[in-house]
Formats: sequence, structure tokens, C-alpha cells
Amino acid sequence: MKITKEEVMHVANLARLDMDEASIDKFARQIGTILEYVEVLNRVDTQGVTPTSHAISLTNVFREDREKKALERDKALANAPQKEDGNFVVPKIII
Repeated sequence: MKITKEEVMHVANLARLDMDEASIDKFARQIGTILEYVEVLNRVDTQGVTPTSHAISLTNVFREDREKKALERDKALANAPQKEDGNFVVPKIII
């Protein structure tokens, strides 16, 4: 499939790109080559091939959720660099 320079200029305009004539020619050739390859892929017989979202099958590796006793406040604060009234002290962030 051939893509015209006008189509490249139209897409560049939509993307607010300022392209010179050499870049337009280059992109038209490159996009044309990509679209020709997509046409080749469209001709491949995929009858009976199951659609996939990943090239390999994925398995969830997370463990089951289990209810546990909460960590005691004193143990949680034991290694805190700064603490005050049973809470962590962190730097103030103002934007």
C-alpha cells in the first residue's frame, strides 16, 4: 500500500509536527514499506489459530490472600529515623 506525501503531511499537521520535504519523503517511503508488510501478514492463513494477548502464556504467581495479625506499632516504628506521638515523621512536601 502506498502512502502519499499529502497523507504524511496531514498526519504531521494533526500531530503538530513541522517537517521538511526530505523528512516527508523519507516517512512516506518508510510507512509505505511498513504497510506493504502488514498486507503480507494479512494474507497469512490464521484459520484455527487461537487469538492471544501475549506470545507466551502467563500465570499469576501471587499467593492467596490470608488474614494476619497487624504489626504492633512499636515494632513498626522501631527503625524509623524520626517518630512523634506514635507516628512516622516525614519531610513536608509543598509544590
